[in-house]
Amino acid sequence: MKVRHTSPARLGLLVISLLWLVVALPLSVSAAPYAAFVMDARSGEVLHARNADTRLHPASLTKMMTLYVAFQAIENGEITLDTTVKISANAAAEQPSKLGLRSGQRIKFRYLIRAAAVKSANDAATAIGEILEGSEAAFARRMTRTAKSLGMSKTTFKNAHGLTEKGHLSTARDMSTLGRHLLYDYPDYYNLFSRKSTDAGVKTVPNTNRRLLSNYRGADGIKTGYTRAAGFNLVASAERGQERIIATVFGGRSTATRNARVAELLDMGFKRAPSRVALRKPTKPAYGGSRASAKTIRVVGAVKKSLRPKARALRPETAPVLVSLKDDVRQALVEAQVNGASNGQVTRASTAAVLSSPKPAARPKALLLASLTQPKPEPSVKPKQQVVTRISTSGGRHWGINIGLYPNRYKAERVLLKTALAEMNALDGARRSVTERKTGYDANFVGLSRERADLACRRLAARNVQCFMIGPSS
Repeated sequence: MKVRHTSPARLGLLVISLLWLVVALPLSVSAAPYAAFVMDARSGEVLHARNADTRLHPASLTKMMTLYVAFQAIENGEITLDTTVKISANAAAEQPSKLGLRSGQRIKFRYLIRAAAVKSANDAATAIGEILEGSEAAFARRMTRTAKSLGMSKTTFKNAHGLTEKGHLSTARDMSTLGRHLLYDYPDYYNLFSRKSTDAGVKTVPNTNRRLLSNYRGADGIKTGYTRAAGFNLVASAERGQERIIATVFGGRSTATRNARVAELLDMGFKRAPSRVALRKPTKPAYGGSRASAKTIRVVGAVKKSLRPKARALRPETAPVLVSLKDDVRQALVEAQVNGASNGQVTRASTAAVLSSPKPAARPKALLLASLTQPKPEPSVKPKQQVVTRISTSGGRHWGINIGLYPNRYKAERVLLKTALAEMNALDGARRSVTERKTGYDANFVGLSRERADLACRRLAARNVQCFMIGPSS
């Protein structure tokens, strides 16, 4: 039997290779701790949980809270979407993923929100925190306070972006809770998370979650996250029919395996959730803004009695005046009847003033009746009818705007109400009108002047709301 002797050089190489395998193999196969949570978004019922309360690194799931606080700030007048933000050196120096903002650069707040939600940009998230609280550390404390108010009892934030930092921890259950609040507390902003790409001001950025959005039926959000310490994380939401499920995974080994696991959890949720269940939206927390410019309304008690406002006093310039006849006699008669005219006389006094007067004011001596200023007609000739009416105070408010055609009246009315609340200034005094057509229901605002209709349309267009003006003859 022939024995092959190994040379010292080859033996040394073999030992080095074995040592490398001992060191490198655990690193290649090790993974961040795994956790999962599935809930019925409609009721909050837990459908599956595994290590759901283990405190782990959330990675960029953190930005869900950054955005929640940003939406809160906008809602409470602390900042606007069009506020221009100056980027600090600290924000510009954040590690990727990032938008590529430069120190001193100015950008609108709306683009920072888009970049943080869709691109998961760390520099944008930091800039959001700094503009709202002055520093990222102060903003992180505000994030933690907000988390506690949402019931996220095991979550502590140390930054606005989610890069690994000591003490920056959350759980699968807490992040699912946050995702549910984003969905129901700020439905007008939730669409951000379903965009495959978006305009972030300096460039168009793709969604980090676009693979799941494209491949899982009904998926419409919410947020991905990855760091070496956290693994591949994802909070996902999907809707099918009347059912909506939220599934969360911490510690995925790759984007593909994480997405596959989330898809399995969503499928599990749809199988276990009842088809019909009463919608119980989560309770929206109190506003937690700390800036001096923020307005906080404190409710000290319920209103027990609503007092009638005092009548507005008549001003001298609102005294009755005689005006010229209108060409359209029929319309003048209708206006006179509606406004309570007597003896062919109508005043300029506002409706509020007339209603508040217990007794009509005496006719001014300087006012001449039309019957006294005309020659007496011959007996055989009937006198022509003389109509005295008021000058219209409508200001030419015969214009309107259309904001879309909808399949049913309910949707049209809902969109009108939502738009009216969003643009109360521009649509002040306008009436909501739903017009049925063969193809659906038109949602209109009517009773506007041309200038007001044009302004309203321009403001709605800035919000990406379809709008066109309706003229008097439309």
